[in-house]
Amino acid sequence: MTPNAPLSNIRIVMVQTWHPGNIGAAARAMKTMGLSDLVLVNPVDYPHDEATSLAAGAVDVLEQATVVDSLEKAIEDCQLVIATSARTRSHPWPIKESRELAPQILEEANQGKVAILFGPERMGLHNDHLRQAHFHMDIPGNPEYNVLNVASAIQLVCYECFMASRQTYEATEKAYPQVNELNQFYEHLENTLDKIGFLIKAHPGQAMLRLKRLFNRARPEKIELNMLRGMLSSVDKLHASINPKPTLDEPSSSTNESNQQEN
Repeated sequence: MTPNAPLSNIRIVMVQTWHPGNIGAAARAMKTMGLSDLVLVNPVDYPHDEATSLAAGAVDVLEQATVVDSLEKAIEDCQLVIATSARTRSHPWPIKESRELAPQILEEANQGKVAILFGPERMGLHNDHLRQAHFHMDIPGNPEYNVLNVASAIQLVCYECFMASRQTYEATEKAYPQVNELNQFYEHLENTLDKIGFLIKAHPGQAMLRLKRLFNRARPEKIELNMLRGMLSSVDKLHASINPKPTLDEPSSSTNESNQQEN
């Protein structure tokens, strides 16, 4: 198989897959459409003979697959993460249909890694997994029974990506941060907001969840993210100058008060 640069940058991530046959069928679906980057997050039963059998002529995709113990490790070097999910009402995250997202996937795959997440057969992706994506992807189907086997869902998404790869895309100079860089920004943001008393101690996660959703929707470029980090660093310095930490040579205010009472 001659590698196609954008398609080779699209990573299929299967999270906690139960049936090894689905892993093999997914590998076959990927190779048929020109994809080869498969990452397995905590598969329940893998490696397995059934996976190899159902992969048929795509055993090489299985052999090259990476197995990791967390979703964070699977997507840390990706600049765009898309989670497949039919549960749209409980998660007010940006959501698009697979055919609508495919051109964006290919355009960004010309620059860096793009991950597409697929959850376990029984319940799909967990809430924590869904929140790590920039977008959610819906695969439209019969509204009365829109239930796809995970390998079938992967086949459909890979097909949409393959068809989109046949189009010509203009080169873009936009450079987007990788997931690990975004996570460092979110950690910095939370620490700074906590210092200045913006976050409610009892429910800090609610504000951060909304802020993450905001930045995922805005898709800041690398240079913009660096500007935001610089702004946070300036706030940190200002806060430190207003609230200096006592040195070892300086008694604390409580010590001064106790000394005054003794006198």
